[in-house]
Amino acid sequence: QVQLVESGGGLVQAGASLRLSCAASGRTFSSYAMGWFRQAPGKSRELVSAISWSGSRTYHADAVKARFTISRDNAKNTVYLQMNSLIPEDTAVYYCAAALALDFTTQPDQYRYTGQGTQVTVSS
Repeated sequence: QVQLVESGGGLVQAGASLRLSCAASGRTFSSYAMGWFRQAPGKSRELVSAISWSGSRTYHADAVKARFTISRDNAKNTVYLQMNSLIPEDTAVYYCAAALALDFTTQPDQYRYTGQGTQVTVSS
């Protein structure tokens, strides 16, 4: 089992940057592909970014491409989401999730474990 704890959210103005972190428990972190999801009020949860077990392959949704970067440090059991040029539409609760797969996946049902989330609010 993997436990995930997100941190780094907050209230920022449009144009600012934030870096989210997700610390994972367990010794098999490198066996999991990881992803970041977000859910805005009144909207369904959506996949933002995903990364393979080694970090060599990544995916970013069109809405965040060129602004967000996902990365991981397997030695620290941590995955990151660097968010630049934030806009109000990025306001949401951000969740990290783990999929028992080596390559990244864009299929939500492949993600077996999800953290409690961290709030990101971007003011205009």
